[in-house]
Amino acid sequence: MLNWFKLSHHSHSLKLRAHEHTSYAPLLILLLVVGFVLTTFTTFAAHPGPESGSIGLSGTVPANPPETAASIVSPENNTRVTASPQTISGSCPAGTLVQLYKNDIFAGSAPCSSAGTYSIDIDLLIGENSIVARVYDALNQAGPDSNILNIYYDILPIQSTSTAPLVFSNNQLLLNTDSVFRGTFPEHDLNVPINIIGGTPPYAVNIQWGDSNNKVIPRNDNVVFSVKHAYKKAGTYQITLQATDATDRVAFLSVAAIVNGQPDTATVSSTDNTANTDLANKLVALWPLYISALAIVISFWLGEVREKKIIQHHTPANSH
Repeated sequence: MLNWFKLSHHSHSLKLRAHEHTSYAPLLILLLVVGFVLTTFTTFAAHPGPESGSIGLSGTVPANPPETAASIVSPENNTRVTASPQTISGSCPAGTLVQLYKNDIFAGSAPCSSAGTYSIDIDLLIGENSIVARVYDALNQAGPDSNILNIYYDILPIQSTSTAPLVFSNNQLLLNTDSVFRGTFPEHDLNVPINIIGGTPPYAVNIQWGDSNNKVIPRNDNVVFSVKHAYKKAGTYQITLQATDATDRVAFLSVAAIVNGQPDTATVSSTDNTANTDLANKLVALWPLYISALAIVISFWLGEVREKKIIQHHTPANSH
């Protein structure tokens, strides 16, 4: 019975086998695929992608300027008034910006509504005012001028009688600024230059920003100055300026401000960052195992190649 446990060395024939039992090519292809997938996911985990903290870019395709002019419907031509400001309204191409000019001086601006109408309160010059409406597109390209509205501002001196003559020699108070403010973004400061013309100092300028915020600024002179404001949301806002001087004269100006729709920056929470970091660490930990598996396969393949050469070297030339 002890012979059953006897160990004996197996004798080799030193002959090549008829076919291979190890498929190295499929194994190498499989390892290369696994390596590619591992590399891709490791890179993605370490760098989540452009949506994390990215900034979007937008542009405007050039187009022809507006071909349709605005029209002034109200008030009627050659109207005489004794109060200022006055409301000017009419029709316009939807999507444009309407700017009014009085005697070639900027008087106010407002966006044209989706219904194709506009309404702007403007301050008048004492005497004759020649009002023209002009439309502008998103590229600030001007369209044709509207019909001309002539309106007369007749102001009576204080405590005058019904027979007292009209007096136009008073130093009229006027406000002026840029025609429209474009290109600002939410949470970015919008600079508005203000020019006080005429009147008697000191002045008080009340600025209503169109977003429920207003600011009163005292001025001791009529030197051009600037004010700043940051809007929280994109949109079109109507800025209303009203100034008074030491003699209680009043000036009024209404102008549009266009706040662009800034793309929201995609933010990644701390939880997401932690998850990405953990995933990247786990994937990095797999790399030694992958390299070891690749090295083992290559080592076995090289070993088999070496064994083949040794067997071929010791095999007699006439053996089969």
